[in-house]
Amino acid sequence: MLRSENRILTTHTGSLPRPPDLVRLYVRRSRGEEVDADELARAGKVALDWVVPKQIEAGIDVGNNGEQQRSSFFLYLRERLSGLGGSWERPSRGDVERYPVFKKMWTEQHASKTQVSSFNLLPKAIGEVAYTDEGAIRAECEDFAATLSKHPEAFGEAFMTAPSPGILATTILNEHYENQEAYLRALGRALRVEYEAIVGHGFMLQVDAPDLALERHITYKDRPLKDFIAFVERVVATINAALANVPRERVRLHVCWGNSESPHDCDVPLEDILPILQRANVGGFVLPFANPRHAHEFRCFARRPLADDQILVAGVIDPLTNFVEHPEVVADRIQRVAHTVGDPSRVLAGTDCGFDTSAGWGRVAEDVVWAKLASLKEGARIASQRLF
Repeated sequence: MLRSENRILTTHTGSLPRPPDLVRLYVRRSRGEEVDADELARAGKVALDWVVPKQIEAGIDVGNNGEQQRSSFFLYLRERLSGLGGSWERPSRGDVERYPVFKKMWTEQHASKTQVSSFNLLPKAIGEVAYTDEGAIRAECEDFAATLSKHPEAFGEAFMTAPSPGILATTILNEHYENQEAYLRALGRALRVEYEAIVGHGFMLQVDAPDLALERHITYKDRPLKDFIAFVERVVATINAALANVPRERVRLHVCWGNSESPHDCDVPLEDILPILQRANVGGFVLPFANPRHAHEFRCFARRPLADDQILVAGVIDPLTNFVEHPEVVADRIQRVAHTVGDPSRVLAGTDCGFDTSAGWGRVAEDVVWAKLASLKEGARIASQRLF
């Protein structure tokens, strides 16, 4: 895993804007409409060839495939896992329920968008869950490698994402396994295929685990904190089991409170979950420190330092606002994190979350996304002059 040895390196959290035509294909498929598989595959590859040069142009050091060949950061597994069927609707968010006027506005905004929903028409687990075709993840890795071969100086390091067992356990309703523990074990075994394939193809693995914070105000919103903490413990243990054959230094763990512009005043504090997150057998963490609800929580690492072999990707760009952060603001944010960690070489500059976690979900205009990432690069340059 690269460190910021001579300057602050830049990265992001995974999902990037998808071309509108590709979004429409994903949305049609998510609604059960007939979509030509070859047309979708072609559109995904075209988008992949487009998104890599855009990252290079913006100055990203550690980049990825932008999740272009996936409909969402976790729902793409609907096509890769057995045992799924039916549909259900996720519980509402605690912070949205608290504000009826906001809830009405929120509902209207999402109803008017062409997007793959992360709350409606979600599948259930109605049979044995297993990874059905290793060729799917292998092909995705090979497509990314082929695109990178056209840009040999593209990134210092490349990564790919895969979801945590916990986000699947909470979004794909269990109607088959006797309890959550058994369900998590099955999901962990299935995801192990993706984890090992990504690293086996030479990429860094980012495990996307918003569940480790997000589910406090969704699945566990009406339950005691201790019940949520027990869930986090179970998920981290499952992640560790799934990573048994993956070197620790090849994995970074992304945790967040949900990629939505909402009040977030029901979010669990980072300090309540960080001791458990630090049990994860990973080489680094990707955490949001740009948004106004969690911008202060980098200070948790003063009380609970990183392990000696770990890095921290600090979110210093907000993916939910069309403000383009001033590079000086970005630099200040990076500096504060670096001073708290105590070693700037162990800090990378990133984004709080993805820009389009489900196709069409993104709130930031595509051209503004690249401007924000360019500002990330410039802010990292300014911070580097001060820190090194």
